[in-house]
Amino acid sequence: PLYRTLAVEIRIQGGSLTLTQKWGTRARDAFTDIIRLPLDGSTTPAPLQHQVAPTTVFLGVRNMPRGQREISASLDNGGTVLTVREKLAVETSQGASRIEATHAYALSAPGQIMTYTVTRAARKSGGALSYTLKRAGTRQAYFMRLEDDWAIGGKLAQQAFLISLQGLANGGGPSLYFIYPEKWDFRYTPGFLDFLQNERFYSFQELRTPAQALDAFRDRVSGYVVWDKAVRTSLIVAFTVAGLERAIVVSEELVPLAERAGLKPVADFRGRFTEWSDIEIYRWAKQQYWHRCSREYIVWLGGEHGDIMKPGVADWGIHKKVFFNDLCANESIPEEYRLTRELLAEMKPFGFVFGWHSYKKDLEEEWVRLTSSYALRVEGLHSLPNMSFSSQVPATPGFVFKNNHRLEPGKPYPPGKKVYIACIQTDGIGLGAWNQPGRGEIPYAWEVSMNYSWLAPAMLEYFYSQATPNDFFIGCLGGPGYVYPKAVPPRHLPRMVDLAYGLMKKLDLNVFEIMDYSEGVMVEGNSDLTREVVDSFYRGMPDAIGFANGYVQSHTFSVRDKRPLVSYDYYLAPECSEEQVAADLEEMAELNATRPYYLLMHVRQYSNVRRVKAILSRLGPDFEVVPLDVFLKMAGEQPTFVEKYRR
Repeated sequence: PLYRTLAVEIRIQGGSLTLTQKWGTRARDAFTDIIRLPLDGSTTPAPLQHQVAPTTVFLGVRNMPRGQREISASLDNGGTVLTVREKLAVETSQGASRIEATHAYALSAPGQIMTYTVTRAARKSGGALSYTLKRAGTRQAYFMRLEDDWAIGGKLAQQAFLISLQGLANGGGPSLYFIYPEKWDFRYTPGFLDFLQNERFYSFQELRTPAQALDAFRDRVSGYVVWDKAVRTSLIVAFTVAGLERAIVVSEELVPLAERAGLKPVADFRGRFTEWSDIEIYRWAKQQYWHRCSREYIVWLGGEHGDIMKPGVADWGIHKKVFFNDLCANESIPEEYRLTRELLAEMKPFGFVFGWHSYKKDLEEEWVRLTSSYALRVEGLHSLPNMSFSSQVPATPGFVFKNNHRLEPGKPYPPGKKVYIACIQTDGIGLGAWNQPGRGEIPYAWEVSMNYSWLAPAMLEYFYSQATPNDFFIGCLGGPGYVYPKAVPPRHLPRMVDLAYGLMKKLDLNVFEIMDYSEGVMVEGNSDLTREVVDSFYRGMPDAIGFANGYVQSHTFSVRDKRPLVSYDYYLAPECSEEQVAADLEEMAELNATRPYYLLMHVRQYSNVRRVKAILSRLGPDFEVVPLDVFLKMAGEQPTFVEKYRR
């Protein structure tokens, strides 16, 4: 509390140690303690350099005038722990006393974190005093808070500039992180920043203005590209240029900011695309830039349209030098559709389509059907934040992804004459109600974006380390990413399943969720799976205890070797009242009169767990909410559903 900071310097030459502790940085409080002694464990007298020791600064203890310490040092545990033992006489209110202390400096496996603990013989409770230190100059970064204004007529130009700068700033390591607004799709950005500070020991300095941000990272920028506010698509093309040329993206009013930093233009789209259609712009951009862009990653910068754009994923695309677009994925705009197919055809199989489709031009179902038909996998959304930062923060060395399995080996789980309900949250833990009220109060399953195991491992560690015993993770969605397996070419489907299964094993997942709207749209479309697709998942995921299928209600059911595939019998829309939902569930129980009845419920991410709990509490005693793995175990042992596949 007094010194606030501690710096430790350890120098070892031959068999001698020089240990320097620097407590505090303020002149009136700063205190430096330097000792020099052999490393052979022999006792050496050392002078006291202050009337109090920094670890007892608020205790009524004072060092003796002209006193000395008896001190010894040794290296232990293969040289990863420095142990310093200290004995000295001190003055207390009752006269002389004696302190015996052990100071241990333990280096972590990667050599970046050191834990310094002080154990004193007189301290009988509370454990050792502990200080966590990181290697000087490491895990230092900046953060900024983004405003909630994404309109072309508002703050979009500033947001686009900052996100483009982030993609370049993080080219030299994780250096710039954004806290997105409270209503952003992905709600974890403040919590993950706290995790990085408190658990991963990052030090963050806040930047408050675009000028401060550019000044901090000027050395990582080579130029600027100007987009035209009168032509929205010019901004999407500008993001492509930004990655290829290491350029920040600016509108006309931000050009002076770039030039004051000594930057030169690498492209200027003002007036360049006036009265051009999107297809004309993207044809030109493909001719100019596509040959230099990644074939493993591409970004669809869709989502909102018109005056609004939310390019959260643009930093990642710039970081990976991708081609940006928001081309149409259906034949309503034939020329755009043809160019979409050209681009997808030139991607590497099993590559990634980041971002999201344009809400103006096509439907999610059409877009994912098309990407899946080229054996590509979607990783959404267009608002996906901070990936250029998060992708470079590994999980803690030695951290093991461990799920909260509730099944005990060898234990039987005979179902009773009840309605069993299991709840699965839609759309992944980053988008869902993870940080909302009620989590942990009832058994609940969460869809995991499995590619985060390599794309953002520390972020998955953040979620896994927060999980309660009632939080159960499952793999999704249709493949190693968002994939419609019925649309994947049959020759590629086994590999798709194998990639997904590998991610499941890494993340300790034994339940997988499939969703396929390649035939029509949700509700009206045919979301049932073919027997051939189901065969592929059973064959390719031999250790999976079961599968879930659908988004809204679906109708594929199967059991193989007591491993069930169960489709959703209910979709909890956020607009429905609690009373209506409870009545719906009771009606489903009436329509499925045989007991046990297994009712799998998909909960849209806008409902928090407390709301779900309140709904379920309205149901009678013949209803029971159970963990998903227990649900599937019972359904596999005593299925009461009828086996069905796509008609």
